[in-house]
Amino acid sequence: MVSKFEHCLNDLLFRAQIGELPIEIAAVVSNHPDHRELVEWHHIPFFRIPVTKEAKPEAEAKLLELIDRFEVDLVVLARYMQILSDELARELTGRAINIHHSFLPSFKGAKPYHQAWERGVKTVGATAHFVNSELDEGPIIAQQLVEVDHAFTPEDLVAAGRDAECKALSNAVKWRCDGRVFLSGKRTVVLR
Repeated sequence: MVSKFEHCLNDLLFRAQIGELPIEIAAVVSNHPDHRELVEWHHIPFFRIPVTKEAKPEAEAKLLELIDRFEVDLVVLARYMQILSDELARELTGRAINIHHSFLPSFKGAKPYHQAWERGVKTVGATAHFVNSELDEGPIIAQQLVEVDHAFTPEDLVAAGRDAECKALSNAVKWRCDGRVFLSGKRTVVLR
């Protein structure tokens, strides 16, 4: 699942294509039409499911239908910028992975890397975790960290963050698909 930012989607598509990830991408779902050509170039079905506050239950029902139809074992939120309902999060327990920058809870909302630059951060990173009903608080699977310094512009921080997000997400997907990730309450055990 993806919204507007395509870096994680593109990375997963590439890693799957070269055999680095032991996955078959059954379909890609987005709330925007932007990445249809990229996905279809990879010969993968693309589904646009617009999400509005009023239509969210119907959108999530369509998503569940696709998950059942394609017999999906793992749902990857590759920068999907919609909050899943508590019901959907519960339905996907242990079967949905999300990625986000590692500034939470410090820099929330729009332009977190710009906020971080204003505060002079010395690291940027990303966290891949299982989805649960607490926004961006699910059991952590993988994290990536990149050291930065005063010479980094906000745009440099964004670029470093994109790379960290791609690597943390691909690691989490690989480890989960290799059967090396186990839920243990609010934590995970990852066998390396």
